[in-house]
Amino acid sequence: MGRFAETDADKTHAKGVDAMKAWLAFGLAALTVTSAAAQTGTITGRVVFKGTPPKPKEVSASAMKAADAKCAALHKGKPLQIAEVQVGPNGGLKWVLVYIKGSVKGNFKPPTKPVIVDQTGCLFVPHAVAVQAGQPVEFRNGDPLLHNIRANSKQGQSFNIAQPVKGMKQVRKFSKPEIGIQLRCDVHWWMAGYLHVLPHPFFAITGDDGTFTIKGVPAGTYRLEAWHEKLGTQTKTVTVKPGETVTVDFTFSAR
Repeated sequence: MGRFAETDADKTHAKGVDAMKAWLAFGLAALTVTSAAAQTGTITGRVVFKGTPPKPKEVSASAMKAADAKCAALHKGKPLQIAEVQVGPNGGLKWVLVYIKGSVKGNFKPPTKPVIVDQTGCLFVPHAVAVQAGQPVEFRNGDPLLHNIRANSKQGQSFNIAQPVKGMKQVRKFSKPEIGIQLRCDVHWWMAGYLHVLPHPFFAITGDDGTFTIKGVPAGTYRLEAWHEKLGTQTKTVTVKPGETVTVDFTFSAR
């Protein structure tokens, strides 16, 4: 018996079935994403400094010139103020790493977009950055003079690279979680920055007002740690509930 020829009605029906399958697949994917999001919450808060903050360290114009006349020229004879404890007008403490300490259930693929660390004005900009293990870090030289980057790691991730030309870029990846990798420039002794490597994406660095927000945290109870290069650490227990925002604040004082 011969095969029946496919009619226009059959073709139209087939297209309708394919379209319905596509919509069902899209709906299931959306439902999965929505369901996953419904099982997460947000941690927010503020880190403040109590008391009188330490005075910034001053790098005089003559000290800069002794290290590098080109750097001194960039600052037009004015001194540099290096605030190791940077406090805003309302007591907000800047450059504090706030992160979930320990493991978090789930697989979290590191971002492919690099985090930028520039050397500009003979300073590390930004002063502190945090990345997920495996995420690229792009080190730049934004100054028309010689810089180097010496990373001091306790987990075997140290390196020392020179960047003698403005506009140079070098990309590095850090595979091991590590808090507080110090970055130095040996040409300019006052230059220091910090790099933090986390095993998951649940971290933030405080801004000018000391606030932070960590989104998409799986529901559960965690230890939340605040880390500052000079003031040490504080840890609090936090419980994250699905679809809710929990507030956790930290207060540091002079050591």
